Amino acid sequence: MKKLTAIAISGGIDSLVAAYLLKKQGHNLVGIHFITGYETDKSLQNITIAFPDSNRKQLSTANEKPPHKIISIAHKLGINIKIIDCSLEFKNKVVDYFTQSYQIGLTPNPCLVCNPLIKFGSVLAFARKLGASCLATGHYVRISKNDKGRFHLLKGIDTKKDQSYFLAFLSQKQLARACFPLGSMKKTDVEKLAAEKGFNRIIDRESQDICFIKDKTYGEFLALQYNFKPEPGLIEDVNGNILGEHKGLHLFTIGQRRGINCPSSEPYYVVRINQKQNRLVVGCKNDLISSKCSVININWIADTPASPITVHTRVRYRHKAALSTLIPGDDNTAVVKFETPQEAITPGQGAVFYQGDEILGGGWIAEE
Repeated sequence: MKKLTAIAISGGIDSLVAAYLLKKQGHNLVGIHFITGYETDKSLQNITIAFPDSNRKQLSTANEKPPHKIISIAHKLGINIKIIDCSLEFKNKVVDYFTQSYQIGLTPNPCLVCNPLIKFGSVLAFARKLGASCLATGHYVRISKNDKGRFHLLKGIDTKKDQSYFLAFLSQKQLARACFPLGSMKKTDVEKLAAEKGFNRIIDRESQDICFIKDKTYGEFLALQYNFKPEPGLIEDVNGNILGEHKGLHLFTIGQRRGINCPSSEPYYVVRINQKQNRLVVGCKNDLISSKCSVININWIADTPASPITVHTRVRYRHKAALSTLIPGDDNTAVVKFETPQEAITPGQGAVFYQGDEILGGGWIAEE
């Protein structure tokens, strides 16, 4: 019997096309859909899926309603889709991290946490219990393996859609169990294939931005979290002059222009978040420029460097990786010095290091 391959099914066209391609290649396939607890549609909690086994039917407390889209996907792909409730882990490991980061003046990146702890943590563990040898996802990224058995994480060939940044915290053990069918495809080809196979008709729309915040601003979401108390404070410029008041530091991030509401001859930008004094420090665009940053808790996918190396460093997902020198320190820390100073380097975001198409690793940008 062929080895079992699990595929994480979100309902978006990327995961559907990835599943279609794996099945077409002859994989013995099982789908896994995980519940975060932040879905707007709660009907999955009452559904058991087992397709295409004999004549078993979905079980639901509301059979008179149209079937949930996951059931439609199971039918369309002709595979079993298992549902795992990750709501407790997701709250404790992702949402709490998101909230606590804002509480201490950092700007979090929940996808960097979700991928190693939930998708390739809880979901991969569930897949292994089902007997699957690996977990596939719809990420646009590639993996290779050298003759020594070490795995290398590579950019997806679609430069506009490459998602390697979000997987920089995966371990060698996780990469050994990972499969990315879309890494050598372009998004336009995936969309074309999805339209040809009718996948566009069984999904609503692809998720954008942060998946657990719907119909709210970040500030509104944070204000609803347990023990989160927005604290108004002062706004000052880089010279210490008081300019006005803010309604809570959680409403701001480095480089932000909107919401400062302090009249000036030129626009103000958030330059620093002073959590200790609860002050928002603003300045002009030139004040956002930095020539270096410190990075902590680095996850090395490649071998840990023993001396300074030349890399390209990406300091946020939409940032063009910049030529830099990485100077390794103790305890998985480093200082990154940029050849050309960069704008709006933000504590709490991930810094990911590249050499060519390969991701060497990534860590968290620290406060200076």
